[in-house]
Amino acid sequence: MRALKPHIPQGIIARKNIVKPAAIVIAAAIVIALTPLAGSKISSAIERNRLERLSAKITSIYTSDYQQTADTKLAEQREKSSTTLDEPFTTVNPYGTNTTSLYVYFTTDQATSVSYTIHVEGYPDFSATANQDERYSTEHEFTVLGLIPKKTNTITFTLTDSGGNTVVTKQIKQKGPTLLGEEEVQLEQKTQPTAAAKQSVDNGLYAILGNDSGNQDFMYYYDVNGVLRGEIPVKYYRSHRLVFGDDELMWFSASTHTMVGMNRLDKLEKIFDLDERFILHHDYALDSDGNLVLLTTNLKRSDHAVQDQVAKLNTTTGKTTHLLDLGTMFADYKKTTTHSGIDESDTSASDRWDWIHCNTIQLLDDGSTILSARETSTIIKIADIEGTPTLEYMIGEPSVWDGTQYQSSFLTKAADFRDTGGQHSVTYSTDDSLENGSYYLTLFDNSFGYAMTRPDYDWSKIGLSTAQNAKDADSRSQLRKYLVDEETGTYTEVNSFDVPYSPYVSSVQEIDDELNLVDSGMQGLFGVYDADGTLQAQYAMKLATTYIYRVYLYDFQGFYFA
Repeated sequence: MRALKPHIPQGIIARKNIVKPAAIVIAAAIVIALTPLAGSKISSAIERNRLERLSAKITSIYTSDYQQTADTKLAEQREKSSTTLDEPFTTVNPYGTNTTSLYVYFTTDQATSVSYTIHVEGYPDFSATANQDERYSTEHEFTVLGLIPKKTNTITFTLTDSGGNTVVTKQIKQKGPTLLGEEEVQLEQKTQPTAAAKQSVDNGLYAILGNDSGNQDFMYYYDVNGVLRGEIPVKYYRSHRLVFGDDELMWFSASTHTMVGMNRLDKLEKIFDLDERFILHHDYALDSDGNLVLLTTNLKRSDHAVQDQVAKLNTTTGKTTHLLDLGTMFADYKKTTTHSGIDESDTSASDRWDWIHCNTIQLLDDGSTILSARETSTIIKIADIEGTPTLEYMIGEPSVWDGTQYQSSFLTKAADFRDTGGQHSVTYSTDDSLENGSYYLTLFDNSFGYAMTRPDYDWSKIGLSTAQNAKDADSRSQLRKYLVDEETGTYTEVNSFDVPYSPYVSSVQEIDDELNLVDSGMQGLFGVYDADGTLQAQYAMKLATTYIYRVYLYDFQGFYFA
């Protein structure tokens, strides 16, 4: 039976038809007025929730339990799968540590090496010879670096025998994963790589160490064409450099507390936290025993001094040992400084005393160390860093240390040139042509004069810029290279050239005898320069917040690549 409709008088129907459109108009006006505010708050809440979940996931990745579980799962999946060249076993990022990596496993009857080429329409190819533990093997287990996100990647494997003959090729297709971060897949190339740059960089990768973010932090790998080839999430803060030990592990920092050793398959074999006294800042190096010597802050200090300690992390036991308090070594100078500063590795901290601010450590074969002190614009060499540390010498502007006992420790300039202003990335090198006691120090000279703890000092009198803005039209930073002669107690400048200005952070690296890699961090620019300062390649990366801390080139030979 058809349901009867209730009778509604025509007048009421008319009034309803009048009221209804009016109500819709009013409601729509309210929605339109509130939507931008409400939508913004909702979007912010969703993004905050996403970042919290991502951070929690990455924190769990940096645990032994997660890595062991991933290892077991990988082995089980491999056991159930085909592992022939016709049907190789592959899986993307099995350990959660390198978003765009691909794990590959297969076996062959003949011992061969394996090289691969990744091809994606619209991007330059990337090729490498895989490190499969043994150069020629019948068991092939390795990592393919550099899948292009959300694209179909065509990967060609070429198997070669010990005589250099191609045995067989195999092609597979792999959809690239979605990135966890928001970095560019293709960097802007301000200067296209020259043939010289391409030859020197080859299939090495630029490691972007600290495009610091207020959200999730990452380390990135880019190839010579500026194409993303690796996204390595870290817990927070940044990785400062990659160091490779005799244990076949690649060590890097994953936070202010956590140091990790990763194997060639991207598994975290060792995960160590510094003890509760210390947090890491800025740099670390491997000693001759394979232990990490680190620049640290001692959180237990009553005077809240920061970035003035050196500690050691035993990479076998995980034990942290204190090595040096620069506040004790330079007590007379420290007491002349104003109690002020921040600790960028602990941004929630207050009342900090950043009186020296070490930003680089280099370990020498004789057990000595070279430190770069930004706040005093001084390079410091210390003997026996892991035994009884003693001051050997200093390089820099002596007048910064007026009225202290340390002025007699400065080496003498062998020529007329300006000293550095807030230098970074001081790097030790030598060659067979040098006399005993002689070596090179290459560095990024910010050419910026400022010290929060020395408001009395006029840096402009020694020819330094005091401009805080990296875009200042009248300011330039420099690559500087010194020749140090300890026998004569002198140093001289053997090369220098202007680079884009960056008052803070930044890095340099000698790629070979002719080419240098320079990161002008606060401009988000890094480039390859020849010895005369002519650009051979330059890349621009969008800054997450303020700067890119360092960029170093790694060839990954004996790690990812054969």
